[in-house]
Amino acid sequence: MDNVIVSRHPLIQDKLGRLRDVRTEASAFRSFVRQLALLMTYEATEDLKTDEVEVQTPLATARVHTIARRAICIVPVLRAGLGMVEGMLELLPHAAVGHIGVERNPETHLPSEYYCKLPEPVRDYQFIIADPMLATGGSATWVVDAIKKRGAQDIRLVALIAAPEGIRRVQASHPDVRIHVAAIDERLDENAYIVPGLGDAGDRLYQTSH
Repeated sequence: MDNVIVSRHPLIQDKLGRLRDVRTEASAFRSFVRQLALLMTYEATEDLKTDEVEVQTPLATARVHTIARRAICIVPVLRAGLGMVEGMLELLPHAAVGHIGVERNPETHLPSEYYCKLPEPVRDYQFIIADPMLATGGSATWVVDAIKKRGAQDIRLVALIAAPEGIRRVQASHPDVRIHVAAIDERLDENAYIVPGLGDAGDRLYQTSH
């Protein structure tokens, strides 16, 4: 699949396996999501621009590279995406955090936006969308649509697990959006859940039931 990067890093695969385990309790589940988000952000930002600057060491001056001060905005897909924000901010502490609320209709499985708050001007920001489960791709596509409508031009998507159907849907609508995932699973079931997946990420993060 073009413009899709699947991580093979052993640390990412190990933590993903622990997330999948039904025996993993909520506190550990949250920790693994945060750690995975941090590791996935490391991989998803490998092309960030840097500036060369001069600093003083205890012995002499040195030319070093620092991340260019381009505006970055993390956008979690509510609500499960919130579990990824803390890990992402550990690597990108100066990033803004936007919010776009999208909920899935349990009958039609179609997304509906109920909230949107982004930094201005939108066109000046590089956006990283955080969505743990790229299932049908409806919510992710909706979020990309919403950001682009407001002027965004540089968007990438970080997901932990994706279904082939979700990837195809995002790519069909937004082939310019690079997708980073830890795993591409087999398929969606009749309820549009990823198989084998890990269940409902939001419910497992926040100990709720759907």
